[in-house]
Amino acid sequence: MLDAPEHVRRLALACWQLGAHPNLAGLRLRKWAHMLGYRGHCTTKSRRYSVTFRALRAARRAWAIVRRHGPSLQLDGDGRPLPPPGTVTVAAWAYAGRGYATPADALLARSLAHEHHEVRRVAREELTAVA
Repeated sequence: MLDAPEHVRRLALACWQLGAHPNLAGLRLRKWAHMLGYRGHCTTKSRRYSVTFRALRAARRAWAIVRRHGPSLQLDGDGRPLPPPGTVTVAAWAYAGRGYATPADALLARSLAHEHHEVRRVAREELTAVA
């Protein structure tokens, strides 16, 4: 608290003083004065009472697209450009299975993974030798 800016010190002091009021005891402000009264994680967002990260991403995406292409471009709810009128989008997902189709595919995947790990190991050794 000693190196905190004046504004932060005043907010923490306000939490401490408000925490002394009996009708605010349930908020446990004194316990959380160092967090300025906020007990949650810094990235916690309520879906009901706050902006969601999805909405924030959509707003950033829309801002960037409008900045790049101008305000006349139509965007969807997620801030992505809408296709031109008359465009038919055909998209479908289907389960293709899991694992490898043949033993040769499995062998190839294992050998590629082994080669990847070996290259990383050599790179680590080279970096430690240089440093």
